Amino acid sequence: MIWNESKECMSRDELHNLQSARLKKTVNHVYHNVEFYRKKMQQMGLEPGDINGIEDLHKLPFTTKDDLRDNYPFGLFAVPQSQVVRIHASSGTTGKATVVGYTRRDIEIWQECVTRVLAMAGIGPNDKIQVAYGYGLFTGGLGLHYGAENLGATVVPMSTGNTQRLITMMEDFEVTAIACTPSYLLHIIEVLEEAGKIDRVKLKAAICGAEPWTENMRKEIESKLGLNAYDIYGLSEILGPGVAADCDVHNGLHVYEDHFLPEIVNPDTLEPCKEGETGELVITTLTKEALPLLRYRTKDLTSISYDPCPCGRTMARISKFKGRSDDMLIIRGVNVFPSQVEAALLEMGETSPHYIMIVDRVNNLDVLEVQVEVEERFFSDEIKELEKLNKKISSVLQSALGLSVKVTLVEPKTIARSEGKAKRVIDKRKLI
Repeated sequence: MIWNESKECMSRDELHNLQSARLKKTVNHVYHNVEFYRKKMQQMGLEPGDINGIEDLHKLPFTTKDDLRDNYPFGLFAVPQSQVVRIHASSGTTGKATVVGYTRRDIEIWQECVTRVLAMAGIGPNDKIQVAYGYGLFTGGLGLHYGAENLGATVVPMSTGNTQRLITMMEDFEVTAIACTPSYLLHIIEVLEEAGKIDRVKLKAAICGAEPWTENMRKEIESKLGLNAYDIYGLSEILGPGVAADCDVHNGLHVYEDHFLPEIVNPDTLEPCKEGETGELVITTLTKEALPLLRYRTKDLTSISYDPCPCGRTMARISKFKGRSDDMLIIRGVNVFPSQVEAALLEMGETSPHYIMIVDRVNNLDVLEVQVEVEERFFSDEIKELEKLNKKISSVLQSALGLSVKVTLVEPKTIARSEGKAKRVIDKRKLI
């Protein structure tokens, strides 16, 4: 199918009316089918009839990941088990897994949202897209897979696990698009360069998500592969990939507001933030049947703009994520995000995008070490050149972060690569 963009270009009044109607329907659905929400609303003195539109959104309770874990596995489902056609779940590495369910209609909406993303990236029925997100309980692989098939593109369901094989298929099948994490795509670029095959691939687009990445990383990927890289956002609790994505303008990610109602709140006070002010993204699902969620706190930090985009789409745009409120490090009273380190390093041009932050506590004082990969030539040059680079990076990071940093320069390939989400931080304070 060729995607019709008219749904993405509704006026704000049309969108307001649609969202209000769908919000009222969702509130009624959860009140009568989810005991958790019914009790929450009753404790607040709320009934479904008290919600007349999106202007009443602030009256509704927030939902957190802990709420999903506390109701593990199916306590928040709003339909009978017989209507659930698929289940996905988080890894549960930090506690119980968060379990999400989908009706057949939920799957269709998911397909539609991912189709929009791919069409916005210029991908069509004549393209071959290599899906290198993990398949299985993780939503990334199947989410992109079904959306690409719905668009009519040819899908190569590569998943992760064998980069050499991925590159062989990319070349032999003349793949034109790839979907994976941005950190894994950087690893693919490294392998292509080592094999001398960087000029043989025919990629024109990359759909990258599942982890925060900076504008500098986008430029790095685009310059190396000669393609356009697009940011896709989603989370399993809300749907999976396809909640939002950026267009060719690359000035924020369009939220599919006909299905997801976004808010930005102060993560400490939970009060609404002004347009353009950074805060925590909160999402209410408007069309989900199996697992509708009210005011879900994503922990992702961003800002929102309702100005029409130069591309013509009118749906709200969220800025590129600064990080997650639960990923933020507080070091000697300073708020530090990995994305700040990444942006500063890539701006320099003398380092690779591979780094790791190690936070420790020495004599009751927090210290930050940043290990950075640099080109092999610096280790073969005179030692003073290495020391000069070390001082330069230390100065750049201190300026960017507002605190002193111990920099350790390491040789290429020293820092472990990941085919999924990159591990950027080791906080040893948590182990003390």
